[in-house]
Amino acid sequence: MPHERFHFKDRAALERKIADLDLEIPLSDDISILFSHVVVARRVLPNRFIVLPLEGADGDPDGRPSELTRRRYKRFAEGGASLIWFEATAVTADGRSHPRQLWINPKTRDGFKRLVKETRLAAHRKFGPDHNLLLILQLTHSGRFAKPEGRPAPLIAQHNPLLDAKLGLSPDHPLISDSALDALQGDYVAASGLAREAGFDGVDIKACHGYLVSELLAAFTRPDSRYGGSFENRIRFLVDTSEKIKVGVRGLFVTSRLSVYDSLPYPYGFGVNRDDPGNPDLGEPVRLIRKLRNIDFPILGISLGIPASQSHYGRPYDKPLIGQELPDEHPLVGVARWLRLTSEIQKAFPTLPVVGAGYSWLRHLFPHVAAAMVEREKVSLIGLGRESLAYPGWVNALAANGFLDQRKVCVCCSKCSQMLRAGRPVGCAVHDAETYQVEYREARKRAKEIRRTERKTARAAGKGRKRKV
Repeated sequence: MPHERFHFKDRAALERKIADLDLEIPLSDDISILFSHVVVARRVLPNRFIVLPLEGADGDPDGRPSELTRRRYKRFAEGGASLIWFEATAVTADGRSHPRQLWINPKTRDGFKRLVKETRLAAHRKFGPDHNLLLILQLTHSGRFAKPEGRPAPLIAQHNPLLDAKLGLSPDHPLISDSALDALQGDYVAASGLAREAGFDGVDIKACHGYLVSELLAAFTRPDSRYGGSFENRIRFLVDTSEKIKVGVRGLFVTSRLSVYDSLPYPYGFGVNRDDPGNPDLGEPVRLIRKLRNIDFPILGISLGIPASQSHYGRPYDKPLIGQELPDEHPLVGVARWLRLTSEIQKAFPTLPVVGAGYSWLRHLFPHVAAAMVEREKVSLIGLGRESLAYPGWVNALAANGFLDQRKVCVCCSKCSQMLRAGRPVGCAVHDAETYQVEYREARKRAKEIRRTERKTARAAGKGRKRKV
């Protein structure tokens, strides 16, 4: 099933392609169910839509939200979604993925408090005082992808030859210690207390995309550790930290955005069939979610894949990052994978509001798929990240018109991902070009410089080998 760009003008054209590929992707003509109420954390949400977390790389150097950060969330708040899942925010200085990543600490708490206040105020001005957004802050430690000073400073939970090679890590690169992980739990609890003081309703312990907590879930080879090897050890950090937040931070719920399928081969991936890495095995993810549900998680976000390895698993696209090859997979196969795995989790936990994603590649036609998923009780909530950057008012437009303007939707060009990879402020360089086109140009320039350096290094290495022969 070779890769193909999106070119479908209407539902019928999309349905024909789905049939040609023999995929299970349901569609519905009636999208009204997407505007039905749903209860999350004892709050009645007016619709099923969520703005998913997507890093903006636009915080101030000290980690506080900047004017550009506040602009972004104001636009999200005015867009009409019921819940805004705020982006990955570091809990420690060494856990930042880049120098502009948000970092919540006592010195930046008031900046987050202002961000929450202005976000809620924007929604109230647009929709009235009864439109009470549910706000979740995603808390993270970037682990092997940490670059707090702009240079790689990886803290790894286990050695992974597939990912170590990308960072140039030697086999004797030290692992983060158990004592450091014990202390880090306290950092998550402290950050959660600050999030509550700032006005957030809940926090998310980010456990996806290969960052530290996610990597711990797959730490099969971590030696002599309370955080590696057995299932109970590998889930220990996420479960124990969640329990500590629940007990220690009153008035705040805890949840997670969880990768249920890493796509990396055993013993380096979570939720993967041990004999076939291309085949998910949700046995362990379901066992983990059952434990998290006992902690009273009122909502759960689902994710897939590790972007540093196979980015198309998490975000089917038309164009890849600069220097990357197109995957040998039709994007609709990726969409179908998202839908199938999300529905399996929702089926296993029918009373848990599960957030599905993977819809942006479907452009203006995604509401037909989303509505069918909700109708069939295969998912409870619909989350979009890239679409929200490109078209912040997509919920309002859908409510008013019953359809989306094809000229305004996300085109899955990977420019926003390219900006994040370069540590530049992230936004839509297509539909918000006045603000972000210059940032994309800088990101593209940086990517091309890296490619030139890599080619020179490869040529030099090749000449050296020839001389030795």
